[in-house]
Amino acid sequence: MTTSEPATEQPSPQTAAFASLALKPELLQALESLGFTRMTPIQAQSLPPILQGRDVIGQARTGSGKTAAYGLGLLSRIDPAIEQVQALVLCPTRELADQIAKEIRRLARCLPNVKLSQLNGGISQRPQLASLQHAPQIIVGMAGRVLEHLEQSSLDLSGLRVLVLDEADRMLDGDFEAASQAIVKHTPAQRQTLFFSATYNDSVRALSARIQRDPLSISVDTVASAAQIEQQFYEVDPLRRVDALAQLLSSRQPESALVFCHTRGDAQTVEQQLAKRGYAVLALHGDIDQRDRDEVLVRFTNGSARVLVATDIAARGLDIPNLAAVISYELPADPDAHVHRVGRTGRAGRSGLALHLFSHREHARVAAIEAKLGKRIETRKLGVPAKVTDKPVPATRVTICIDGGRRDKLRPGDLLGALTGDAGLPAEAVGKISSFDTRTYVAIDKKLATVALKRLREGKIKGRNFRVRPIE
Repeated sequence: MTTSEPATEQPSPQTAAFASLALKPELLQALESLGFTRMTPIQAQSLPPILQGRDVIGQARTGSGKTAAYGLGLLSRIDPAIEQVQALVLCPTRELADQIAKEIRRLARCLPNVKLSQLNGGISQRPQLASLQHAPQIIVGMAGRVLEHLEQSSLDLSGLRVLVLDEADRMLDGDFEAASQAIVKHTPAQRQTLFFSATYNDSVRALSARIQRDPLSISVDTVASAAQIEQQFYEVDPLRRVDALAQLLSSRQPESALVFCHTRGDAQTVEQQLAKRGYAVLALHGDIDQRDRDEVLVRFTNGSARVLVATDIAARGLDIPNLAAVISYELPADPDAHVHRVGRTGRAGRSGLALHLFSHREHARVAAIEAKLGKRIETRKLGVPAKVTDKPVPATRVTICIDGGRRDKLRPGDLLGALTGDAGLPAEAVGKISSFDTRTYVAIDKKLATVALKRLREGKIKGRNFRVRPIE
């Protein structure tokens, strides 16, 4: 098994139409209903060989359309008439699994009788076991939980046609490598295997030779253009990093900012220090359980918080629409992590801002990033006044939790109707509504949050009473 030369020609997304591909009519119908007509560069290069059944190593930056590329590929290969697992997508985090599952379901919306199940860790196996009693055609899951089901014989991959490793550099490295390779041993030798990620290292490419068959290596759009994302590197006093961070937040005033720290301890400290200064800030790290992670992400993405402090591991795979800025509290030791950080902003052709703090001891990390990007980095010293004048961007919304969700057949439209109908709120006062199995979250204009709470508690939603509370 050898790896072919990387593809170099990059078809323009302005000329490559999905209709030019040999896709099922139902997939073309779904794409049209979603407003997708033209392919992104990674889709234009990877989809034709995927549809031909080739193994592919796809590399493109975050937000470039990789999920739709392999999602359309695996949906083209499955047979809905066969009750058997035919496609498996492995990824490192629950948040990424949720994002992938949502995207594949959207693409499959016009295909009848397609079942997709998620196998994520950190939650009970009971609903997963029930779902696997009638085998889905597609599984999206985390390697550890998938391997558990294989070892207890609740999952059968003997009919697998397509195996996808999303964030393949993580799935074949560190904590995930052993589980991923063990899963591969449970799959047929004649499967199609697809790797997708924003970065790859030599060890992953070496493992590819053992797992894939003559894969086509495709690398496009791996680094955001200078016109799209503004990047600035600031040398700061290591003892005044929090002051420097606060100064950047106050001077730049981003609508939303994701701050990267090395450790959970750093993330907790930075969150606490920014909160004391008046910033609407939350933290995401390994000490937070799954429900709290869900609530943190809901509050950040709906505008109830402006700053999210996270570790690289916690933030990997997050899909945060319209993220205005990313900030490195410290530069990562691995330049690939820098690429992943920057890829969180400036998605889908939007502009973005990436700011990076480093001390005099971190110049080697700057040099490593320069080597990765293939260009010289301009650095500057950030003078921080003795007392920083904090000007935090205030949160304009409050998140309200309703203890009822998809299992209660409570739909976002039902909640919106209750708020704008019986509760009498103007539609513009209601923000993003996020639904989970047992909970629903809604962002409400801060000035009307008390009114919304009172009226929801006194009234009914879809003819029923639900517990309603603010998330603070």
